[in-house]
Amino acid sequence: MLDSRLTEQRNPRSAELDRLSPLELVRLINQEDQGVAEAVGMEAEAIARGMELVAETLAGGGRLFYVGAGTSGRLGVLDAAEMPPTFGTRPEQVQGIIAGGYDALVRAREGAEDRPEDGARDLEERGVGPGDFVLGIATSGTTPYVHGALDRARERGARTGFLLCTPPSPELRRRHDVVIAPLVGPEVVTGSTRMKAGTATKLVLNTLTTGAMVLNGKVWGNLMVDLQVTCQKLQDRGERILQVTLGVDLARARALLGEAGGRVRTALVMEGRGVGREEAEALLDEAEGQVGDLLDRGPP
Repeated sequence: MLDSRLTEQRNPRSAELDRLSPLELVRLINQEDQGVAEAVGMEAEAIARGMELVAETLAGGGRLFYVGAGTSGRLGVLDAAEMPPTFGTRPEQVQGIIAGGYDALVRAREGAEDRPEDGARDLEERGVGPGDFVLGIATSGTTPYVHGALDRARERGARTGFLLCTPPSPELRRRHDVVIAPLVGPEVVTGSTRMKAGTATKLVLNTLTTGAMVLNGKVWGNLMVDLQVTCQKLQDRGERILQVTLGVDLARARALLGEAGGRVRTALVMEGRGVGREEAEALLDEAEGQVGDLLDRGPP
């Protein structure tokens, strides 16, 4: 394809894609997808470094920004949007920035990715500074919007990272605090990075933020104890967590959750330590959110 980027190479296994039956298409695409998790696993050390950067940033009062265009930008916005209900973060703590603005979430605006000055401007508008961490997402590694944003972030003292699906240059590695590069190989449809590269991006972002939330005390055992009760599903989950971990009945769990302002972690400490909401929240602040340290045990 006259392009050195791995994401633009032709996949010999799908060279006759247009001749396949529906079942054959499913099997081929599924076979290609099976290598994505392995490629992500090969970047375990880099992802762990990124996880530490995210955890340190959020624990220190800073913010995590994802910056991308097209599919990459949409996946960043998606991951950011899921943090408050799942882990009780404030909306400003994890933010997704997409080239072309939020209209680009529902309608492609591919030309928006070609202007590095727009990326720089979007970072400036959010007041990015030394306490923040900015992760650029560009599976091809070349998106001007993303590079413009990262250049400005570094100028303003923020730490930066890069997520791509083609071999990174030595210069890219020198420029950023962490570079994550799962090499998923050529796409089934040449250049269609919403496929394997998009799946790899989703896996990496899930791992980064989930791990950071665990490190920062948002999870006890494997329970999301700092979720926000914003709908019936999460109300039900919060009540069940309290029932299982505290051994109380539904009525008591519901009452506790109400007294705790809908915060499961606070309710756990209130009941486990026999204190009111204000004291429970003070104890959690002192323990940096680690419920296990306050209750001296893991969940059953």
